[in-house]
Amino acid sequence: MLPQPLIQSLQNVKGFNQETFEAVHASGDQITSVRVNPLKQLQHPVIGSPTASAVPWCPYGYYLQQRPLFTIDPFFHAGTYYVQEASSMFLWEAVQQSVGKPNQQKVLDLCAAPGGKSTLLASYFTDGLVVSNEVIKSRANILVENIAKWGSDNVVVTNNDPKDFQQLPNYFDVLVVDAPCSGSGLFRKDVHAINEWSEANVQLCSQRQQRILADVLPTLKEEGVLVYSTCSYSREEDEAIADWLIADCELESLQLHIPAEWDIVETVSEKHGAYGYRFYPDKVKGEGFFIAVFKKKTASDDKKLKEHLLPQPTKQELQVLQSFVALPSNYTVFKHSDYLRAMPQQWFTALKELSAYLYIKKAGIDLGSVKGKDFVPQHELAISCIPLNGIPSIELSKEDALQYLRRKDLTIQSEKRGWALVKYEGIALGWIKMLPNRINNYYPQEWRILKY
Repeated sequence: MLPQPLIQSLQNVKGFNQETFEAVHASGDQITSVRVNPLKQLQHPVIGSPTASAVPWCPYGYYLQQRPLFTIDPFFHAGTYYVQEASSMFLWEAVQQSVGKPNQQKVLDLCAAPGGKSTLLASYFTDGLVVSNEVIKSRANILVENIAKWGSDNVVVTNNDPKDFQQLPNYFDVLVVDAPCSGSGLFRKDVHAINEWSEANVQLCSQRQQRILADVLPTLKEEGVLVYSTCSYSREEDEAIADWLIADCELESLQLHIPAEWDIVETVSEKHGAYGYRFYPDKVKGEGFFIAVFKKKTASDDKKLKEHLLPQPTKQELQVLQSFVALPSNYTVFKHSDYLRAMPQQWFTALKELSAYLYIKKAGIDLGSVKGKDFVPQHELAISCIPLNGIPSIELSKEDALQYLRRKDLTIQSEKRGWALVKYEGIALGWIKMLPNRINNYYPQEWRILKY
């Protein structure tokens, strides 16, 4: 049963209809949606089926008629699509209307785990730099995994508190804050969230949201765009935060133009007339969601930024790397621990600046390491979007692909020796090493399928 204090608090909120709202939560209906990776386009048998339909506000979003068992889909593990709630895909439309054409912007996704919004931003800002941050260490690990599977080379994953970004004033063109919230928008999807909801938690979340925003706003440039969102219906976490951003942070509200047939409800905040957009599950094909967009009208105090010197590979290491894979000329190669990494050259200075002030979990693509005269490739290289022309590859059946993803032994008849990519229907899954008497499976131990 839905919390009655929540129902009462929504009685005068625009778009709320108690009868249909309660009915959709009682129905038990579940919506499944995915967003495909434009860098790994394919005619997927699920996405390409006649029963799949488009999410109207995201060009790569699809509704699935039934929820498949994603665990046994090799395409899922290869990062060809991301299972993302449809309402949250509206971020694409929000940045398209407020930012416009991508033009080498620097973007910060502040509360990024598990990675749905960051992978969307990486697909939108293809020539930009996306910094994907998560303050909780354990959640930052799953963020690294999902970013790696997406394969984009323009993402840096950080593990920092919001206030740490104050050391980078006027730095980002776009700031996305999908703030921690009381979670009422997830009630249909997660019934356990109902028991955790309380009016006291709503107030606590509202205070936390203000603290997070106040801490991070100095890093947004003048005329930069802030996208704020929650999965809460409570005004204290939505329209009231929008009012606070205008009154205390001197931001300007931006109105979006929403087709009427999408049934997204536009609201206007009580004090300062800020525009917000509510997604009700009895109106849209998606879960509860709120989003608002702002422009920053003031600049923070500037400062000259330091650059952390990143170790460079030796000439011999570069030669060993180039003998394994010929990287495009637009990449800069640097070292992190004993591993070589590649980053688009245009963002290497930015990476050195970020490294001077933040804890970097992942930057660009992890290529591998040099052991004597041999190159040992990392899994990230296999599933990245870096061209791997000339490297031997082996096509696997679905049964063998799942065996590989479980990190089990493979039996493959081949005369090939040394490193090889294993693929499923043309999409790379990872590395194996072909030896005279066995095949070594190099799928990451921590990512393996445990059961299905």
